[in-house]
Amino acid sequence: MENFFGVLKQEMYYGEKIVSYEELKRKIEDYIDYYNNERIKLKLAGLSPVQYRTQTSQTAA
Repeated sequence: MENFFGVLKQEMYYGEKIVSYEELKRKIEDYIDYYNNERIKLKLAGLSPVQYRTQTSQTAA
């Protein structure tokens, strides 16, 4: 979790001016979706976390 929040702050938050709580909430929700579904991780064989979990669960079955 600590690593995720560090990455979130580094990639999404720094340098951004957030005007309202609603805007901050929307940006965090958008980032979480991006992080889980689109952002590729080399540790996960170049796949996003969702793609990696789907692939490993299919090969285990």
